[in-house]
Amino acid sequence: MKVAVFSAKEYDKSFLCQEASGTDVQFTFFDTTLNKKTVSLAEGYDAVNCFVNDTLDAEVLRQLKTYNVSHASLRCAGFNNVELHAAKKLGITVTRVPAYSPESVAEHTFALLLSLNRKIHKAYNRVKENNFTLQGLMGFNLHGKTVGVIGTGKIGKAVIRICQGFGCNVLCYDPYPCSTLQQQNVEYVELDTLFTHSDIISLHCPLTTETQHLINQESIAKMKDSAVLINTSRGGLVDTKAIIAALKTKKIGGLALDVYEMESELFFQDLSCEIIQDDVFQRLLTFPNVVITGHQGFFTQEALKEIAQTTLNNLINYPQGKLQPDNIVQL
Repeated sequence: MKVAVFSAKEYDKSFLCQEASGTDVQFTFFDTTLNKKTVSLAEGYDAVNCFVNDTLDAEVLRQLKTYNVSHASLRCAGFNNVELHAAKKLGITVTRVPAYSPESVAEHTFALLLSLNRKIHKAYNRVKENNFTLQGLMGFNLHGKTVGVIGTGKIGKAVIRICQGFGCNVLCYDPYPCSTLQQQNVEYVELDTLFTHSDIISLHCPLTTETQHLINQESIAKMKDSAVLINTSRGGLVDTKAIIAALKTKKIGGLALDVYEMESELFFQDLSCEIIQDDVFQRLLTFPNVVITGHQGFFTQEALKEIAQTTLNNLINYPQGKLQPDNIVQL
């Protein structure tokens, strides 16, 4: 089986090749993203393997079909970059990695929150310059604060466990409440109630037409003054221009992002010698109460191993008709 791997980094090559050892799966790695300009690279392959910023729209999928590619494998959980109606019409099966060490993203969520709150990024730079003053570094106790968790899938549940360990009160919103959490006395509330009562809001839901810009001018207006927002899910959940306006008026007290709605032009690349053309992103970087990382929440040894294992299993099981139902992306 010949598989074209797009958006491939050295760590992808290492983990995927290690898992594929001794199988008939042969990977060819391309560091470029998959899009209409690069789809021709997939000619002659049995399947493609893609990541979060690859584009599998109708045009790309149609071209893949002409190359007899019938399997689009994702090495991620989200699938907002796939035009599923087109895939179904063309008979292209889309698979994903539904869970890969949810603790990795949950722990990164709290790493961002703690860094933002206790100004770790600022303190680190001060101490390197022999500046040991504390002015401007004051944070607040997480113990006793109310954390609103939007989305209670595997990652959301892991975040809730950490919140409880810190002594936080937890409010949850999910259109499909988890009975196990309910039995543990975790409180589900309406979205407006969560916005109104949460000191900290953490996003852990998929990006769909319903959740696009879930955080917008209207929802921000419902939040507590100086509320803190954390997003380690998908960039499109947040209307960036609306959040910038809220930061300027101090309605939002702090913002931590591991994702960004226009990240495909920025993340996973070394642009340190380039002029960034995204003025909205550059404006975000000017705020002292904003911490941004480049979509690294998944980036642990355990998560990468799980991603590689599940990806390989999907590729091997697809021709045999033995795919796990949760691993198939369906409408």
